[in-house]
Amino acid sequence: MSKIALITGANKGIGLETARQLAGLGYTVLVGARKEAEGQAAADSIGAPAQYLRIDMSDPETFRAAAALIAEKFGRLDVLVNNAGIGLDKGMKPSETPIQLIRQSFETNVFALVELTQTLLPLLRKSDAGRIVNVSSVLGSLNLNADLNAQLGDWRSFGYNGSKAAVNMFTAALAYELKDTPVKVNSAHPGWVKTELGGDGAPLEAADGAKTSVRLATLGADGPTGGFFHMNDTLPW
Repeated sequence: MSKIALITGANKGIGLETARQLAGLGYTVLVGARKEAEGQAAADSIGAPAQYLRIDMSDPETFRAAAALIAEKFGRLDVLVNNAGIGLDKGMKPSETPIQLIRQSFETNVFALVELTQTLLPLLRKSDAGRIVNVSSVLGSLNLNADLNAQLGDWRSFGYNGSKAAVNMFTAALAYELKDTPVKVNSAHPGWVKTELGGDGAPLEAADGAKTSVRLATLGADGPTGGFFHMNDTLPW
């Protein structure tokens, strides 16, 4: 049986390209998406190795339903790519960002990601080589944000950057918990990519943005865990 990979937010952009590239490597990909029409269209565009699976990051019931379906159909999960995320406060000053926007950023980017991972972890433990990829951002680097001369542009916001810093902490903590198991956990920075979030001025295409997630999803037994990467480069926490 081919390896089973679930990618959240896989109906478009980096998530769709991640699913497409993993399918090209022979993985059965579960296209996680909130809306059935969009998710099914994405799966159809990939072809036979892809199947739509409803994952709504605002509805934990879909996490449990997905876990039950995966358990019944496949008996395990080999790869979880936590790709879904939102960015709501670009260019906003931390002192002026509405608290609701900050809460919404953390609810989707952190709390939902953690709950989904916790729900699916028993299935990942059943894999001979489980891989968890948390799609983060260099904007979540405390080292770079603490450097007042770092070239982060208008992305000195707290909601998005803070949520990605929390994702990185979850990566480090979970990797330590699982260090004596076959499951590897890493954070991926896709780069500045032409997506709804990155904008048309970004230098990278979605296919390029997926490469780091795909590399971390397909690591061998001697690969790293508990790291933060872009392509082959290790990024500062």
